[in-house]
Amino acid sequence: MKRSLALQRPLAVIHAKTSGFAPESDRIVEIAILKIFPNRRSIGFHTRLNPGIPIPAEPTDDLQMKDKNLNGEPSFSMIAAKAYDMLEDSDIAGFDISAYVLPILQREFKRAGIEFSLEHRAVVDAMQIFHLKEPRDLATACRFYLSVKHQHPHSALEDARITLRVLESQLQRYRDLPCDPLSLCDVCAPGHDRYVDSGKKFEWRRRQVALAFGAHYGRFLRDIAREDPDYLGWMAGIDFPPDTREIAREALRGKFPKWTMTEKDD
Repeated sequence: MKRSLALQRPLAVIHAKTSGFAPESDRIVEIAILKIFPNRRSIGFHTRLNPGIPIPAEPTDDLQMKDKNLNGEPSFSMIAAKAYDMLEDSDIAGFDISAYVLPILQREFKRAGIEFSLEHRAVVDAMQIFHLKEPRDLATACRFYLSVKHQHPHSALEDARITLRVLESQLQRYRDLPCDPLSLCDVCAPGHDRYVDSGKKFEWRRRQVALAFGAHYGRFLRDIAREDPDYLGWMAGIDFPPDTREIAREALRGKFPKWTMTEKDD
């Protein structure tokens, strides 16, 4: 027998594209809300938005929009009331919405003068269910990347050999991955270790601080301080978190965060 959602109240399924992943400073550039009622009737709302800030040069998610393509779109404040009506009295669902999308959405509503609370709402993140129910162990990786069954799962030496084969297969499959361990370390770092600041505008790359957004994305902070100090001056004065602004100010003075063993080398 086919199972489906048992709704006692409306469920609003949200998908949003954002200018980045820092709730304190990034904005929504596209939002879709699909609202399903207990009787299975549904209504939808979808619009692109002018974020009012530059979009980073690197694509975010599958976002390929440029600033000029969004100039004629409404700001979030212009559609805030409509979005709020869609979400009113609704539980919320989405895919990977808990960490970034919902905090950014709450700040967008706050800028528009609307208090949007998650209190008394169920929040269902389908990505968390996916990770909960689908195994992410070495045996699964062995089947996925090597198309073979892990024959000796209780042998530490065999586990090490299989791990090496999986890693080599990953490098063949994902051509955008770097091949040296130091760069792979950057790729593997969890989000809270990767970023230097709470605003997630600076990140560790090859044990140096680099820009994690914007026109200088991926460039080392030392080089930007030398070649484009006005950019850091802009960062120091804009509405970024205090620690983000402080890093920019200190870089202008020739002082940079130092890699420590506790960053990733525990």
